[in-house]
Amino acid sequence: MTTTKETTTLETPITEEFDVLIVGAGISGVGGAYHLTQQLPETSFVVLEGQDSFGGTWWSHRYPGIRSDSDLHTFGYRFKPWSGPPIATAEEILKYMGEVIEENDLAKHIRYNHRITSANWSNEDNHWTIEATQTDTGNVKRFTAKFLWMCQGYYRHSEGYTPDWEGMDNYEGKIVHTEAWPEDLAYKNKNVLVIGSGTSAATLVPAIADDCKHVTVVQRTPTYYTPGANRNDLAETLRELEVDETWIHEIVRRQIIREQAIFTKMAREEPEKVRKELLAGVRAILGPDYDIETHFTPDYRPWRQRIAFIPDGDFFKAINSGQASIVTDEIEKFTKKGLLLKSGEELEAEIIVTATGFNMNVLGDIDFKIDDTPIDFSKTVTYRGMMFTGVPNLLWVFGYFRASWTLRADLLADFVCRLLKHMHKNDLEKVNVILRPEDKDMELLPWIDPENFNPNYLTRALPILPKRGDKPEWQHTQDYWREKDDIPAIDLDAPEFKYH
Repeated sequence: MTTTKETTTLETPITEEFDVLIVGAGISGVGGAYHLTQQLPETSFVVLEGQDSFGGTWWSHRYPGIRSDSDLHTFGYRFKPWSGPPIATAEEILKYMGEVIEENDLAKHIRYNHRITSANWSNEDNHWTIEATQTDTGNVKRFTAKFLWMCQGYYRHSEGYTPDWEGMDNYEGKIVHTEAWPEDLAYKNKNVLVIGSGTSAATLVPAIADDCKHVTVVQRTPTYYTPGANRNDLAETLRELEVDETWIHEIVRRQIIREQAIFTKMAREEPEKVRKELLAGVRAILGPDYDIETHFTPDYRPWRQRIAFIPDGDFFKAINSGQASIVTDEIEKFTKKGLLLKSGEELEAEIIVTATGFNMNVLGDIDFKIDDTPIDFSKTVTYRGMMFTGVPNLLWVFGYFRASWTLRADLLADFVCRLLKHMHKNDLEKVNVILRPEDKDMELLPWIDPENFNPNYLTRALPILPKRGDKPEWQHTQDYWREKDDIPAIDLDAPEFKYH
């Protein structure tokens, strides 16, 4: 049960006590709350969310056209069927998440506008003390929790990443990052430059191109894309046969997961074949005369960075229509009217959009301590990308790059619930992960192998991320098709778990 304890001094806020505290009411946090109510209904818990509503990315990102780049049959929860198009808008995803909250009476557990500033583990009391500031009032709130479940995602919602280009202060137009899109931005009948070539740029361009005078995408290097129809033929066939939506959801999920496994394996073992297939999909829309080699042929093998799905090829259709174009070059500097490129070409525009990615946060940028001593996560070793040596009773949900984030969120939710049941059954209050004797001389490596996956946001953050080892237990494998069997099979009495 939840208890509230009055403190003895006026300066110290009231402390609320819970068994579990979930950080974040995005896709992972809402899913975690659901699993707790279903698998551990007697557990008291609270979800603290820094924004003023649920949804995470889908609430904070407001730029035109914002949509998923994963199919919703697998990005959606395993426990709630998705019946819309595979690629969904932010509005559709928020509606879906709102239904999960309403149908399972989760709203009473969620506190919005609570930005967590610190978390301190006490070895004497075997609990975390969490302090949060209410962003709407400035009041400080205090909570204790026996277990901390980090579901806050992996980047800062408050700011996107923008390189510091020379001359930005000289530009007379408006500079906007996709993560901070003004609701009143007037782009109609104006020339717009979009810097970047990832999912955000490919989503934004077709959403604004018809209204703009012209949109020019400026990219330093090309990105892989895969265009396709925004429908799942198997799902539609099963609906025509009047199969129950719950069955359709499970069948389609299995189909997609199998196809993803085949594609991922092929990208690793036959990268040139996959490259040709991806480029053929783009060429089929842009035509044989378009310079695919310059603008859409990356110099890295497929899947070393995320591949953006382009529903119904809308990004390429905007280029075909003449409303949008791509320039592949490096930026020398900003000018009063636009951008000067290293080739000497100058591009003019009234608005420049920086779709240049984001800054990672490591576990919410929270001030973590153990017995008032700061934790340096870069000095820890990750256990399967979810727990960290020397940090008790804490789990971080970090999803997949090559499969839907939610697949791992569901897997780890099962693990948390199983771990908490195990500890309760055996009257245990504290769990640490520790290196075993056979791990003593194990080489410690960066969080992710850059040869495996190397987007810029991750590369920039490697110095502050935990280390990995060269054994499956001590790394985030990014392999759902292995983890879907390995994580449920984890032996909670294995020597890497140390309990008190």
